[in-house]
Amino acid sequence: MNKPASRQSVLGQVRTLTNLDPARCSQCGKCTAGCPMAFEMTLKPHGIMRLLQLDAGDKLLGSESLWLCVSCEMCTTRCPSLFDPAAIIDALREIALKENPDHVPREIRAFHSAFLQQIWKHGRIFEPGLLISYKLRSGALLADVGSVPGMMARGKLPRTPNRIKGLRELRRLFEKCSVEKPR
Repeated sequence: MNKPASRQSVLGQVRTLTNLDPARCSQCGKCTAGCPMAFEMTLKPHGIMRLLQLDAGDKLLGSESLWLCVSCEMCTTRCPSLFDPAAIIDALREIALKENPDHVPREIRAFHSAFLQQIWKHGRIFEPGLLISYKLRSGALLADVGSVPGMMARGKLPRTPNRIKGLRELRRLFEKCSVEKPR
């Protein structure tokens, strides 16, 4: 009897996506020391790298810490091994989105979708559009609504979007990256 082909481990998937070997991480902790979000994370950047080295995929993909990373790349800049923890975290998020999108916190999924939708539509962020799309997706319709009039009065929220000139080329980049048109 033939066994069904097993899916690739999280470690294997990360290696395939990034062409990086997590074994290069020496666990020095400089990534965590420089991370502006480490204080919010239950699983710090060097801890993420260690769990990946151990191929603890379920623990990694279920961690909210992946979604707290702001992709500033400070971890990559500080790494004495010239490793790229930011690329690893991006790959882990991509794997988590594919394998179990319902496990991604709702607000994060909502913001991610709203953000990409604005980039697709305009080539840049149109803040009122982002705000409305996020609020509708997240269900937080009335949260902080009181700050909108003041932001409008101070000119912080533009009334119309500005589109970039190379919007068609940008959309081709989305297609090359196999990103569907955001809804």
